[in-house]
Amino acid sequence: MAWTEITRKQYDRRYLRYASDCTDEEWALIVPFMPAPSKVGRPRKWPMREIWNAIQYIAASGCQWAMLPKDFPPFTTVQHYFYRLRDSGLLDIINETLVMSARLLAGRAAEPTAGVIDSQSVKTTESGGPRGFDAGKKITGRKRHILTDTQGNMLGAITHTADIQDRDGAPDAIAYTKESFPSLAHLFADGGYAGQKLKTVLQNMDGPTIEIVKRPDGAKGFVVIARRWVVERTFAWLGRCRRLAKDWEATVASSEAWLLIASIRRTTRLIART
Repeated sequence: MAWTEITRKQYDRRYLRYASDCTDEEWALIVPFMPAPSKVGRPRKWPMREIWNAIQYIAASGCQWAMLPKDFPPFTTVQHYFYRLRDSGLLDIINETLVMSARLLAGRAAEPTAGVIDSQSVKTTESGGPRGFDAGKKITGRKRHILTDTQGNMLGAITHTADIQDRDGAPDAIAYTKESFPSLAHLFADGGYAGQKLKTVLQNMDGPTIEIVKRPDGAKGFVVIARRWVVERTFAWLGRCRRLAKDWEATVASSEAWLLIASIRRTTRLIART
């Protein structure tokens, strides 16, 4: 994208307290999903916008919970709401709604029919939890399996140990995504998803058809491969959240929650600019 005076203003966040804070336009997209104050117990002390900004700060900076700046609510309070959003499935609902809105703004149908699937292996830390060895990438950790539409919006994501091959982890990722987007009928993938085994599994689960997009014959070095570049770009977008530089989480549920938060962060900003 070429920088112009207009685009610089659209992306400039220096006027905010932290660059990770949401603008008024972005918060207007998120606030309808936030949990209402409880009718029993102590009154809510901290506004939900500050809670959400704190979660966004951790996602963007990658800092530890206890390193959260003091002008945010206490990290234990932020952590409580993070677990609440994670366990209630609210992050899935927010991401699904924002993706459909982004597609409508782009002139597409709200429900996608085609998508792209790929995985990314990342190292884990001493936090513990499930992990495995990816012999291809030489990485001990976990594998992030995501599906996007043809515009790069993340439709769904799961995390599993890195020793599970792409074709074996794909059915769970596809089934999870189909719960939110049952219209998904066709997928593009790389050679890691080739073979009759996966096709048979998808047929038995009434899943989408899958098309293997191969690297051009005779290509040397880096080349942009049709369709597959879309999901690679999405991984790059998600990677702007430093919390995803490694898998720091002890649980797979938290790993998947941060993927959703990174996707929501990107899609919210896209819609607000539009």
